[in-house]
Amino acid sequence: MNETTSETTTETTETTETLDELAVAARRAARALAATSTDVKDAALAAMAEALEAHAPEIVEANALDVAAARRDGATDAVIDRLTLTEERVRAVAEAVRTVIELDDPVGDLLSESTLANGLRLQKVRVPLGVVGVIYEGRPNVTVDAAALAVKAGNAVLLRGSSIARHSNVALVRTISEAASNAGLPEGTIQFVPPTRELAQAMMRARGQIDLLIPRGGNDLIQTIVRESIVPVIETGVGNCHVYVDASADLAKALAILVNAKVQRPGVCNAAESFLVHRDVADEFVPKALAALAENGVEVRGDPAIAAYSDGVVAATDEDHRTEFLDLVISAKVVGSVDEAVDHIN
Repeated sequence: MNETTSETTTETTETTETLDELAVAARRAARALAATSTDVKDAALAAMAEALEAHAPEIVEANALDVAAARRDGATDAVIDRLTLTEERVRAVAEAVRTVIELDDPVGDLLSESTLANGLRLQKVRVPLGVVGVIYEGRPNVTVDAAALAVKAGNAVLLRGSSIARHSNVALVRTISEAASNAGLPEGTIQFVPPTRELAQAMMRARGQIDLLIPRGGNDLIQTIVRESIVPVIETGVGNCHVYVDASADLAKALAILVNAKVQRPGVCNAAESFLVHRDVADEFVPKALAALAENGVEVRGDPAIAAYSDGVVAATDEDHRTEFLDLVISAKVVGSVDEAVDHIN
């Protein structure tokens, strides 16, 4: 008992010290970054994009280690797809960084101003938050997206991704942080946080060191951080993409849209997770939809009206209609009107 307690205490202490070191460097960087000009920040973002393209082969090589481990652990094809980086995908991530350059710099933006009776002029302007921590799941592109947006807004950022993408995130952060530093941003602006549960918990308790936490992922992750963090949190939106087929729809186009929205990349956040069909076209549309989805390996979890069309439909629970499957699974329901469809989505 004593040995276990001692080991736990040591591990917690080391974890806290590790986060303290990262946070101290980040706070130092944030102070300098707050006064950094737009031109320097944009030049750093351009350098980050160029570095990603130049180091794409090494990034893909590191990513291959994560993909291989995920396959060994039995990850679904959708999870593998979400995790996988190719050189083409790395180039797309670099292009996304370049789009951030085109955004207006929010720092110094004048929100309002007034003049008091004594002639004193008051202005409300946007300023950087300071140190932003991001805790997110197994999508390596989020590493770069979060870093780029933080830099543009003048914030230092601590990036704690999922363990499933550890090698990928190490390679990505090394690449963009070196490029940013070489382009004039302060050391410590972009930092990798090892993906341990202890460090995630330490980030949630780091009030005074981290100014804001942003969870990026599924509802379980977001709610855990909202519930447990004593650091202010931005609760990002969650929700499922629905395909609604109205009585007035072109059913051939609707079928093509449904299949594409579910099957093309089921592991991404904008994949369809539910389809709703107006009862006036259900007899014509649903059998074709079920056949097309089955042909593509999609499991359908439907309400009784959907289940009546096929023995292959799994009876849907209320939870199924709320679930972001991120896999080849979709919920389905027959509705009587647009208003009922909107009600169900809401």
